[in-house]
Amino acid sequence: MANLCIALVAGEVSGDILGAGLMRALKAHYPVVRFIGVGGLLMQAEGLMSYFPMERLSVLGLLEVLSRLRELRARRKLLIQTLIREKPDVFVGIDAPDFTLNIELKLRQAGIKTVHYVSPSVWAWRQNRVLKIRDCCDLMLILLPFEARFYEEKGVRVRFVGHTLADTIPLHVNGAAARAELGLPSGPLVALLPGSRGSEIKRLVSIFFDAAKCLQSMKPNVRFVLPCASPLCRAQIEMLLEGCNLPLTLLDSKSHLALAACDAALITSGTATLEALLYKRPMVVVYRLAPLTFWILKRMVKSPYISLPNLLAQRLLVPELLQDDATPEALAQTLLPLIDNGEEQIGSFKDIHHTLRRDASNQAADAVLTLIGQK
Repeated sequence: MANLCIALVAGEVSGDILGAGLMRALKAHYPVVRFIGVGGLLMQAEGLMSYFPMERLSVLGLLEVLSRLRELRARRKLLIQTLIREKPDVFVGIDAPDFTLNIELKLRQAGIKTVHYVSPSVWAWRQNRVLKIRDCCDLMLILLPFEARFYEEKGVRVRFVGHTLADTIPLHVNGAAARAELGLPSGPLVALLPGSRGSEIKRLVSIFFDAAKCLQSMKPNVRFVLPCASPLCRAQIEMLLEGCNLPLTLLDSKSHLALAACDAALITSGTATLEALLYKRPMVVVYRLAPLTFWILKRMVKSPYISLPNLLAQRLLVPELLQDDATPEALAQTLLPLIDNGEEQIGSFKDIHHTLRRDASNQAADAVLTLIGQK
C-alpha cells in the first residue's frame, strides 16, 4: 500500500476536534498515512506535524484581526509555498473559511485536490461566496442537510456527512443521573445559556436573570443552572449576579451536563442550540446585538430563522425572541409552558438527531479517500 500524505489546516478548537476525528477515521481506512499542516493538540496527538501553533490563527473580533493581518497573511503565504512543495495527495481546510479557502484556491491551481470541511453560512448571507468556493475546492463536506442545495445548484461537489455532536451525544439521556451528578434536587429546572463571550454575557445575562425572576414568580419551585465556559466568564457572571436572589447554581463548564439535567433552556443563538436539540430539551432562543450591528445584519441575512433547530426543521420549531422583543417578561411567558409540556419540540428533535447521526468522521474519511481514488 502506497504511503499517503494528507494536509489539514484547522484554525480553532472546534476545527481541531473535527480534524482529530477525521484523522482517526482516515487511519482506520488507510493505515499508511502521513499528516502535515496546522492543528491543535488533538490533531497533533493523532500524528499531525503542525508547522506552527494553531493558536496563531485563533483570532476573534475585527480589531484583533486587523492588528494581526500582516502575520496571518505571511503565515498563509508560507504555508501555501510549503504545501505546494510537499505535494500532498489532498488538502483539507477545516472551517476557518477566511484563512483556508485562499489556501485551497492556490493549491487547487497547483494541481492538488482540495476539500473544505464545514460550510460557511452561505445559506444565510453573502450567498455569492458559493461561486468562490466552487473555484477553491473539489469537494465540500457539510454537517447540515439543508446546506446541500446551495452547492448543488452552483455545480459544487458536495457530501452531507452528518454532525459529530449527533454522534457523541446519546439518543437517550438520563436526566435524573445528570441531576444526581450535579447534586441538584428534583423539581423544575431551567438551564440558562447566555453565551461564553464577554460581549454576550454583558448584553444578555441581566436579561436572563430578570427573566428568571419573572419565571420564579409564575412557578415558585423552579430552579436554575448556568454553566460558565471559563473562570473569567464565571467572574463576570458573579459580578452581575450580586443582589439577585435566585435559586441558581453556577457550574464550571459542564454545559452538556446542565442540558442533560434541565427540563427546558433559555439560550442564546449558536452551537448551544444544536446541543440543546440533541439533548431533547425544549428551548427559547434569544438573540441581541448592538443596535447598529443588528440593523445591518437584518438587511444582509436571507434566512427567515437564526437558530439551528429552526433551520434544520425548516420551520419555526422553537421560539426566537430577537433584539427588542427579548424582554424578561416575554422570555418568561414563552418559556413557562415548555417546562412541563415541550413534547412538540422534543418529537421533532428526535427526528433531527437521527438525521444528523451518520458517523460523521467515517463519512468524511470515506469522502476524502474516494475523491483521491483510494477507496
